[in-house]
Amino acid sequence: MHYSDFGPTFALEQLAEDHDVSVSKETLRHWMAGAGIWKTHKERRSRVYQPRNRRDCFGELIQIDGSHHWWFEDRDPKCTLLVYVDDTTSKLAHLRFAQSENAFDYFHATKAYLNEYEKPLSFYRDKHAVFRTTHASYKDATTGMTQFGRALHELNIDIICANSPQAKGRVERANKTLQDRLVKELRLRNINTIKDANAYMPEFMADYNARFGKEPRNGKDMHRPFSEHDSLDGAMCHKEFRTFSHTLTLRYDKVLFILEPSEFATGLARKRVTICDYPDGRLEIQYDGVTLLYRTFDKLRSVNRAEVVENKRLGPALEMIAAIQAEREVSRSQAAPRRTRQTGHMF
Repeated sequence: MHYSDFGPTFALEQLAEDHDVSVSKETLRHWMAGAGIWKTHKERRSRVYQPRNRRDCFGELIQIDGSHHWWFEDRDPKCTLLVYVDDTTSKLAHLRFAQSENAFDYFHATKAYLNEYEKPLSFYRDKHAVFRTTHASYKDATTGMTQFGRALHELNIDIICANSPQAKGRVERANKTLQDRLVKELRLRNINTIKDANAYMPEFMADYNARFGKEPRNGKDMHRPFSEHDSLDGAMCHKEFRTFSHTLTLRYDKVLFILEPSEFATGLARKRVTICDYPDGRLEIQYDGVTLLYRTFDKLRSVNRAEVVENKRLGPALEMIAAIQAEREVSRSQAAPRRTRQTGHMF
């Protein structure tokens, strides 16, 4: 059966839209239950959790989560969908497919969300390492922050941690619905790549929100405009601090950065600077708000002197070279995955 893994409601919609078949939903549900492809509510076992009332206004609380799933079934590898759901209306505020749930893709997704809606009061999320560190200090709220937490702090947006998946039930239920409906919509439209899926998301969200969105109790929009000192691009990046050596060099992600000589640069020896590593691959070195010119020397990409290898030893030599190259690939810092996208910058 073409719709064997569809739920009754979604299957009924597809039968009506694509095949001009009209039956009642309860009749279809009865048929599917009798065929063993749909379980009734009594047959499903679930725990009971205390309900929590929705927030009153749009933009008051935005629930976010990453759903790692076979979104393209066997047509493409398993990937992650970053989901943003408004707690008040249950509407999808933003969807973005990514290879994995990491800080750089959350920067991309959150930046897109903020460009569309501006600043919500708070984001509500789980205890994923992107959002919460286990090394926080009770004396200083800014220590132990993750890069994503630091970015929201710079923009004056609160971030709240849920104690259980059920606490952020809106986005968890949305994930469950998406893993059913969205997978099938992608199949029906023959969408097989992350790029094509992201292009389809606005259309899907509009249809989803029209079907499942709720009206807020209060029509006020709690999103706040950006202030004069807010820098969305400057906040949504990976930031680390380094100190220039007396030779005006520093190391970051196993790459040596060499400051271009100038009268201003000469005075930066032993000065502490900020490295801004952007999701799009750009990297800036800043001192007191000034972007510095630099060139790079990548030790991991340096070429060794060619060795003389006898023909009979060529096979073992190639095996050793392959092992060394594999080791070089994994030796990159996990803290800055952007490096694989950057081929070298010189400003």
